[in-house]
Amino acid sequence: MERRGLLRLALRTTADGVVIPVRVIARSPRTRISDVRAGRVVVRVSAAPVDGAANLALVKLLAKALAVPAGTIRIAAGARTRDKSVLVAGVSPTTITGRVQALLAPPGQG
Repeated sequence: MERRGLLRLALRTTADGVVIPVRVIARSPRTRISDVRAGRVVVRVSAAPVDGAANLALVKLLAKALAVPAGTIRIAAGARTRDKSVLVAGVSPTTITGRVQALLAPPGQG
């Protein structure tokens, strides 16, 4: 996995919060943030992409990972596609980058 990809995390600040580009891989064995590729956070969810289950799993995972209430996270674009734009209110881009980096750090380095 390309850990240096964090340097290319393409966060965008808006009046409503920070937009995180996300690539969701559904039906994975585990729900987790697995990588950063092409500026996008790669998230694997065990839920199937049916009836919004994968989107709900994504929001729950990001809320836990970023230590924010799930109500501050919404899918701003791409609700029916793998590539999504997720809006997070109340968190700075620096905080998001740091928390994602900590999750992706090899054991003993995070």
